[in-house]
Amino acid sequence: MRIQRLLLLSPEVRKLLPEAWLELGWARLRQRRSFGDYSRVWGICMEETPWQCDVRQEKSIQQISHAVELASRYTPWRSSCLVQAAAAMTLLGRRKLDCTLYLGTAKNAAGRLAAHAWVRSGPIYVTGKREMEAFTVVGIFGRRAVMATNTKNER
Repeated sequence: MRIQRLLLLSPEVRKLLPEAWLELGWARLRQRRSFGDYSRVWGICMEETPWQCDVRQEKSIQQISHAVELASRYTPWRSSCLVQAAAAMTLLGRRKLDCTLYLGTAKNAAGRLAAHAWVRSGPIYVTGKREMEAFTVVGIFGRRAVMATNTKNER
């Protein structure tokens, strides 16, 4: 990323970039686990979190969204939609923000099954928003901030 572009970012997003980049790396490593192991950290299956949040939370959510999107462009590994979603969920959880992970499928142009993952927090789609319309939701995992904190304390 060019220095000029970096300086144009808000201080909050600049501060989030290294954290987002590292979380993308951890999420990529965790992706190698079995689906059952991995899905346990996503939250409660088939439960959505609330669609509303206050203005301060919205600002944090938008900053996290921007940081994850930017950081994913500069990883030496492939930061797939699932990796970005997992990283965003971790960043949101650290800030005690509820989030919902959506998993979707669709047929691509070649007629093959394609999958996509995206995250919503409050009314904001944090990751995967550009492609989500083309996919049918097949799984939902809601993670409340209180639950994320309790899970950490149990380990």
